[in-house]
Formats: sequence, C-alpha cells, structure tokens
Amino acid sequence: MADQLIRSVSEFNNELKLKGFNAFRIDDDSNATRIYSRKDFYKICLTTGKSIIHYADRSFEANDTVLFFGNPHVPYSWETISTTYVGYTCLFSEEFLKLSDRSESLQHSPLFRISGTPIFTISPPQREFLNTIFQRMIEEQQTNYSYKDDLIRNYIHLIIHEALKLEPSRNFDQHKNAASRITSVFLELLERQFPIETTDRPLKLTTAQDYARNLNVHVNYLNRAVNEVTGKSTTAHIAERVLSEAKALLQHTDWNISDIAYALGFEYPSYFNNFFRKFTGTNPRSFRLAEV
Repeated sequence: MADQLIRSVSEFNNELKLKGFNAFRIDDDSNATRIYSRKDFYKICLTTGKSIIHYADRSFEANDTVLFFGNPHVPYSWETISTTYVGYTCLFSEEFLKLSDRSESLQHSPLFRISGTPIFTISPPQREFLNTIFQRMIEEQQTNYSYKDDLIRNYIHLIIHEALKLEPSRNFDQHKNAASRITSVFLELLERQFPIETTDRPLKLTTAQDYARNLNVHVNYLNRAVNEVTGKSTTAHIAERVLSEAKALLQHTDWNISDIAYALGFEYPSYFNNFFRKFTGTNPRSFRLAEV
C-alpha cells in the first residue's frame, strides 16, 4: 500500500511538473487526496466543511464554503475539523498562467500577496457557479483539444475575477504569541526553499532582509522575534540551512562547484568557498573528495 502511494505521489508530481497545471475534486475519502511536493505552484481551493486555515501569522475558522488562494511563498496550513469535507482544488505555476513576460507577477495580486486576505466566504449560488468552473477545468484537462491550456487559463482568470468582486473574510485571528508565530512562519518559509532540484532555479531568498520583505515585516522585528524564540539570529538559521543543502549537493549530485554556488544564491564561486570554509574549516572540493 505504501509503495502504491509513493508511486501515485510521484506520478502526480511528474504530471504536474510536465503540464504546469492540475485540477481535481477533494472529499473526505483519503484516496482522493492529492499529495504534492512542488514548492512553486499556486493553489485555489473551493471547499465546504469546518476547518481552520493558518495563513502567515493569522488564522481563520471556516464553517461553510470558502474560496482560498495559496501562494507558494507564503506558509499556510489547513486543519480539517468536519467529518465530511468536499470541494475542488487547482494547482498551477506562474509560468502556466502568465501569457507574456510583461504580465504582472502573481505575488503582486491582492489575492496572493502576504499582506492580502486570501479567504472568501461563498454563498450557495456562488458555490454552484464556481463548482461548475472547477468541473469544467477537470473535464477539459482530459481532452485532446489543441487550445485547452488557453481555455483552462480563462477559467482560472474567471475564478480570480469573481474573487476580486467579493469582500474578503474579516474574521482572522492574530496568533496570541506573535513572536512565536512569526518565527514559525519564517522557519517554514526557509524550509520551503529547499531542496534545490535544478541549477536553473537558484535560491531566491538568501538574506534576513529577503525573508522580512516576503513576510511583510521589518527585518529588525523578524530578527528580534526569531532570536527571542530560538536563541539564534535569522541569519544564523539561513546559513545553517544553506550549509546543510550545500553538503547534500556536494555529496549526492555531480554538479560542478560553480553550479552549486550559483544554485545556492552566491554571486561568485569564491563567495561560496569562503562561506563553506568559514563553517566547516575546509573547501567544497576537499569536502566532496573526502565523502567519496
């Protein structure tokens, strides 16, 4: 059973990567749940049931039907409380949705930016309309229609425009321990940057300032919170995780050291060498040879 689940997850991830999009129905049958590991995919969910959604440093309790927009750069989690739970999900990459390089990034959209409110309470008539759109996406992705990707993009844009006409949900609760929550969000966002899977998708968040900007907080506030909760600075956490990834890439890939340096966000290989030596006492080449 476990082997079948692993194969199913792998096949789903491979298909998702190939197409850049997938839509499916979700319900309380665990066999219908899709597990995916892609970190660069946006998500839109239409769900009916009782649940608690944790988004960045806020939480929202949903008691009926909600429409949720998930940004891969913003940590979120979902606690299902109902014994019955139904709805639809679609996943898509920014590259799939953008029609040109001049299109505005999804991260600037009020639906996906961290300072926005990505949850909308949906009335029964609105639910029926959105159900139909999701059903058509699911059906369309199975056809051989030459322009089905364009049609699916139109369906996604239609959902986005419907949401923009709605009033966002207001019953968010700020986490009681703000320092603890923002630290948890930072650590989850840090972990989401890894593993580095290809040399053409380098690490984007490399400094405390990068993380503070993505979390929409001042870097001094982030540093104080992280240090208060963990006893270590934001920069120390980032450096430790980058070092761990560097060791894994040196041990388990045949990438040259320059490619590893760039993939980890270093502007020059010499910067990577200096970083690695500072924390290990040796250089990347010697470390790789010693591990063979």
